[in-house]
Amino acid sequence: MKFLKFLGLLVLLAAGFVGGVIWRSTAGRPQAAAKSEERKPLYWVDPMHPAYKSDKPGIAPDCGMQLVPVYEEPAGHKHEEMAPMPEGTIRIPPEKQQLINVQFGVVELASAAETIRAVGRAAVDETRIHHVHTRVDGYVEKVYADFTGKFVKRGDPLLTIYSPEMLATQQELLLAIKGRDQLHSSTLDTVPAQMASLIEASKQRLARWELSAGQIEEVIRTGAPIRSYTLFASDDGYITTRNAFPHQQVTPAMDLYTVVDLSRVWIIADIFEADAAAIRMGAPALITAAYDRALSLRGTVSYIQPEFDAQSRTLKVRIEVPNPELRLKPGMFVDVDFRLATTPRLVVPEDAVLDTGERKTVFVDHGEGNLEPREVETGEHIDGRVAILKGLKQGERIVTSGVFLIDSESRLRTGHSHD
Repeated sequence: MKFLKFLGLLVLLAAGFVGGVIWRSTAGRPQAAAKSEERKPLYWVDPMHPAYKSDKPGIAPDCGMQLVPVYEEPAGHKHEEMAPMPEGTIRIPPEKQQLINVQFGVVELASAAETIRAVGRAAVDETRIHHVHTRVDGYVEKVYADFTGKFVKRGDPLLTIYSPEMLATQQELLLAIKGRDQLHSSTLDTVPAQMASLIEASKQRLARWELSAGQIEEVIRTGAPIRSYTLFASDDGYITTRNAFPHQQVTPAMDLYTVVDLSRVWIIADIFEADAAAIRMGAPALITAAYDRALSLRGTVSYIQPEFDAQSRTLKVRIEVPNPELRLKPGMFVDVDFRLATTPRLVVPEDAVLDTGERKTVFVDHGEGNLEPREVETGEHIDGRVAILKGLKQGERIVTSGVFLIDSESRLRTGHSHD
């Protein structure tokens, strides 16, 4: 009986020993497998300047950033089947993309208003310039508009003129009326008609000399000629030229006053040769005064000069704008912005384009960290975006931030420059 108990104890001990061996061998396998699959850094690089390599972790000497490890590819990954990628494509794992703050966007089809900026100068609207002349020889007696820059309204008196010729014509009119009244009972039928013709001729001559109908009727009613007549302003405006002075002899050929209406002005803008083809008649323009940025006026292109200035390489364009409160003075310089509608085009953020001077590159995302450097042709810049003329398609996913670091990584791996 004792022998049987001893034999059973030996069996239990043997079973325990075998179980322990089996447990130790199975428990160590996952740990060994994990160690065998653990990725080992090949070297460490500066994330700002990937060309700098180090065989151990630390701090980059030039920028002070933490060095980033570059791992060897797992053995199993080397044999994975992958879809063929465009030439030059590099793979940057998502964790490294996050480390260098890579952000993505989409190539969009957008329409926008192109802005062309030019410098302009305020000028007098030449259709609102009025010259004051007398139509009869005479002498200035009194001057009401007596200084340059004075504002006059339509109907305001400018000056009075004594004209011997006009005085004589008025006297002829009165004599003709008197003769008509005295000969109204004449037996000669032609006399009344002749007198009426003389009266009408005198009235017409006085009217051509700008004596008003009311003044002529006053002469007839009172029987006394007007010794001097008054010239009145025909329009509102500012006197920019004055050639009328008391006791001065004047003739119809003399320009006595120049009156300018400044309620509307012209802006003469100089458009550079590269932008000249985009400007059209009727194009809207925004005018901003250099001395007051709060002053903003809208106008339209009313005329484009047919001649091109070969010296300044500019084309002069005329814009008509209202001038409330006369805040724009002739001779002032202003900024002119032309907002021109454009046709829809492909656009990407400006930061998505890497411009080396010789070529422009955008990185296209093919998924799973695969980034293709693709050469593009760009157009104009529009509000933080740039038009793509060639190289991309609508809807493609592209890198919009971290382009420089990706380019550096691409150069490091391919061993050549993208220039």
